[in-house]
Amino acid sequence: MSEGGGAGERAGEPAGEAGRGAFRLAVLASGTGSNLQAILDTLHGGPEGIAVAAVASNVADAPALARAQQAGIPTAAFPLEAYPDRSARDTALADWIAGHEVRLVVLAGYMQLLTPAFLGRFPHAVVNVHPALLPAFPGLDAVGQALAHGTRVFGVTVHFVDEGVDTGPIILQRALELPRARTREDVLEPLHAVEHELLPEAIRLIARGAVRIDPADPRRVLLD
Repeated sequence: MSEGGGAGERAGEPAGEAGRGAFRLAVLASGTGSNLQAILDTLHGGPEGIAVAAVASNVADAPALARAQQAGIPTAAFPLEAYPDRSARDTALADWIAGHEVRLVVLAGYMQLLTPAFLGRFPHAVVNVHPALLPAFPGLDAVGQALAHGTRVFGVTVHFVDEGVDTGPIILQRALELPRARTREDVLEPLHAVEHELLPEAIRLIARGAVRIDPADPRRVLLD
């Protein structure tokens, strides 16, 4: 997450005039899009005035794109091999997202690091869901890391994205005790159920203006 905003800036707040109409999201996903589906089922077009305005992927045939298309949402694919480098790809991705006038970018199983330039385009407005209780087990295969460590308590974190790997300020967390878990299959299904509740809840809070960075500590998120 870029820290370029003013102290106490509220997440998702437009740089210019206050947004009118729906609180518009862009969702980035690399795989099946189950978290995207949870957002569509619980928030999109509902009474809270939240809309998924665009969905993009780094994988041209990602099932997440098909989910969005079935819901009538604009989609696009930005595979890395189609661009000279990651910076060029992220510039094109940021331009496309900005064209949809979104106020929040949600990483829902997006398996790519975003460049600082991309994050600078959406200050305090990029969030990620991670299948571990950060700062434990950041990066790829968090569940595998936790199992290898013998963890008995798993969990989910929704956090702002900064230039590190899963190091941004934490918005919400929820723990899940699975003392008998031995395999990924033992963990993934119950963990996905938590993700499907926690990520929409974080989006709901941001859309309501209830999430801001603590002006006294930029590592801390305040919930109103």
